Amino acid sequence: MENAIIFTDGAARGNPGPGGYAAIGIYDMDGEKKIFELGGADKMTTNNRMEMKAFIEALKFLEDKKIESRKILVCTDSSYLLNGVSKWMSGWATNGWKTKTGNDVLNQDLWQEVLSLIPHFEIEWKHIEGHAGIPGNERCDEIATGFADGENVSLYNGAAAHYSINLLEFKSGSAPTRAKSSAKAYSYVSMVDGKIETHQTWRECEARVKGKGGAKFRKSVSADDEAKIIEEFRR
Repeated sequence: MENAIIFTDGAARGNPGPGGYAAIGIYDMDGEKKIFELGGADKMTTNNRMEMKAFIEALKFLEDKKIESRKILVCTDSSYLLNGVSKWMSGWATNGWKTKTGNDVLNQDLWQEVLSLIPHFEIEWKHIEGHAGIPGNERCDEIATGFADGENVSLYNGAAAHYSINLLEFKSGSAPTRAKSSAKAYSYVSMVDGKIETHQTWRECEARVKGKGGAKFRKSVSADDEAKIIEEFRR
């Protein structure tokens, strides 16, 4: 049984542009379940940097609390963060923070910080669907976008008994399970021969990718989702 569950999210208005990050966690301390909400802003950043910053700040918070058990379940909608930690980061570090093509790894300052923190924890990952009604993810999105927009966001830190959101709801299956594919499209993102374009309709996207070897395409459901897809395609 994990000692803590954390949700993380990042947002950027433009990529790069003004951004915000958020982390929410439930953990045991002195025989009581407690909640923390964290968040912050950056004047010029990217979605991926904010996703990483949220994860880093959550680990720092738990490290400072000196929780007895270091088993943590991390719930994120960021493939970049999840794959970076579980698949890519070790190879990057071994290769002097260079990609397989010899380019500098993006965000290596934050990856190095992640690398210094994760040995202190036993981490299990859960990739969750964004904008699918999962309470912890929805609240993280609210905090992150609030900071990105320059709002004065009120953050909760205290007893879980007085917290208005059930962070365990996703585990019982009671959260809505609406898939992103059924949500209304904000745009369609395509990549052909390394060039990325966005389209307002599926017909435009389909015309560009049809019959093109190695083409990538995906539907976005918001401006933030579009920016995340574009950054993932650039990897």
